[in-house]
Amino acid sequence: MARPARAHIDLQALRENYQWARQLNAGCKALAVVKADAYGHGAARVALALADQADGFAVACIEEALALRASGVKNPILLLEGVFDPTELALVSAHELWVVVHCQRQVDWILSARMAQPLKVWLKMDSGMHRLGFAPQDYRAAYAALAQSPQVGEIVLMSHFARADETDGLFSQQQRAHFENLCVDLPGARSMANSAGLMAWSPRAGEWVRPGLALYGISPLSGSRAFAAPLKPAMTLVSELIAVREVPAGEAIGYGTHYTTQGVTRIGVVAMGYADGYPRAAANGTPVAVAGQRTQLVGRVSMDMLTVDLTQLPHAVAGDPVELWGSQIGVEEVARFSQTIPYELLTRVTGRVERHYRNP
Repeated sequence: MARPARAHIDLQALRENYQWARQLNAGCKALAVVKADAYGHGAARVALALADQADGFAVACIEEALALRASGVKNPILLLEGVFDPTELALVSAHELWVVVHCQRQVDWILSARMAQPLKVWLKMDSGMHRLGFAPQDYRAAYAALAQSPQVGEIVLMSHFARADETDGLFSQQQRAHFENLCVDLPGARSMANSAGLMAWSPRAGEWVRPGLALYGISPLSGSRAFAAPLKPAMTLVSELIAVREVPAGEAIGYGTHYTTQGVTRIGVVAMGYADGYPRAAANGTPVAVAGQRTQLVGRVSMDMLTVDLTQLPHAVAGDPVELWGSQIGVEEVARFSQTIPYELLTRVTGRVERHYRNP
């Protein structure tokens, strides 16, 4: 039997999450964000599962786009970082990709290119995040240059929220107002909202939205706003107990004396470690489910194994199933105990964790 560390991916959950996100803003179109191997879920399988309903997909770079084309995905694909070199424009044209344009050199490359058909461009404004995008004072000039070029067809006006997940939303209101005011008389569809922006600002999220984390069944929002979303986790990370032992009081568990037993303790060893993508930073007390019952991690996560407290689970035995995150244990909980975010945990699940797909 193979090592039991696996990730179960529910493709029907992905389809339902996509439809929910799309319907939040009536009449909008939605790019399903499948960069970083679909946040660890497997980009090709996710895109093919959504192909009959998705308005398009978004990836970080041309390598990710070409891999989707090679797998048979025919939907529009947007390169969120645009091209990194002018020679990529020939591939963009040949594979009918869409491109984000966020700086002057990308404008210059397009204006100098000779392509078989005009490009669809998503022109990005830096409305306050200060990562990618034209400064507001330079945005209209970039728009004019592209609009006058025969190399360019449709232009989508684009920006990105920096703090849409925050409860008060003041910074996001300022960003949106800045973007809308500068674009007020420019022709073209608007796109500003990622998952948090769509969920927090619907129904004024623009003609195009870009659900990422929500697509995979996880809310980027906090508190009651997160629990109000009917999202279904698409990934369930599982393994099994491979050993159970009783340890006396005062004994250290695992590397570095990271945890010491306070009394006689039943310890379970799980075939899952940081080489599988489970966070080494997960603290004592991180929730884990053994045979459907919640317990907690104790001791430091090692490369291939971690240890859990089975003292309150007297019937747990080697071979019992363990859920690290999924429907019983939210990946958000694990992220909090690891002082990180769900995005990082999902994208870190490594290739040695076999993906099993349900509801193709």
